[in-house]
Amino acid sequence: MIVKIATAQYNISFLENWAAYEQKVMKWVQDAATQEAKILLFPEYFSMELASLFEQEIYASLGKQLEALQSLHAGFVELFKNLAVKHQCLIQAGTFPVLVKFGVYVNRAYLFSATGQIDYQDKLMMTRFENEQWLITAGTELKYFSTEYGKIGINICYDSEFPLLARKQVEAGCTLILVPSCTDTVAGYHRVKIGCQARALENQCYVVQSSLVGSAPWSEAVDVNVGAGAIYTPVDKGFPDNGILSIGEFNAVQWVYADINLAACATVRENGQVFNYRDWPLQFNVSSQVVTQT
Repeated sequence: MIVKIATAQYNISFLENWAAYEQKVMKWVQDAATQEAKILLFPEYFSMELASLFEQEIYASLGKQLEALQSLHAGFVELFKNLAVKHQCLIQAGTFPVLVKFGVYVNRAYLFSATGQIDYQDKLMMTRFENEQWLITAGTELKYFSTEYGKIGINICYDSEFPLLARKQVEAGCTLILVPSCTDTVAGYHRVKIGCQARALENQCYVVQSSLVGSAPWSEAVDVNVGAGAIYTPVDKGFPDNGILSIGEFNAVQWVYADINLAACATVRENGQVFNYRDWPLQFNVSSQVVTQT
């Protein structure tokens, strides 16, 4: 099956009101739908621009903004649910910090289907900023999602740097892994980019990265954002020699598009120049020893 995917290089705005947010998001989705994209990916923490709807005392505080955002959570979910149904597409709506019990927030990536179904993946590996300053809690369950385009996994930003997570998803049948990301340094962007490319290579699957871009000096959480969206592939016959199907202009505000053929993953796993996916278990058969040189 060939399907067009759109991954966002999305800019943070200072919003006038909820209607301005709705108009912005609707235009993004409409633009992708006009290009006949059927899978849309937004960046991690792109929802944090909603904190600008509150007074400065709230949007300038890491803790207060999390609490205040919960009043907009239902509206956020309803907006993306309706857009996925309206445009008959699958939308991975970046992430939203969700209160799951008193004082406990998770970084949640929602997946909205064309039929109105809603599911989510919580971030599993937390960065130092999330752990030490923002106090966002790690999720505990790794999921995969059965869709009309096949099975899809989600690795949220830092999650993409830990190979066993993606491996479990592809062993469950995933041929596409979505990576919503938010990075505030060029090094951070490249860590996620390298992780995405490595996951695509070793699992012989598609990995798609989105990036938050631009500055928001009013926000302590997402004040600086750099990166580029891209669609990464296996590095083998039938795919680009560098494993990059499409990549955006660094830090530009744009959609990045590509047509992906998910059936091609099975083909390359069976007839590729190498068998990265098949040979994965062989690495565990190797014994190790300490050699002391004198």
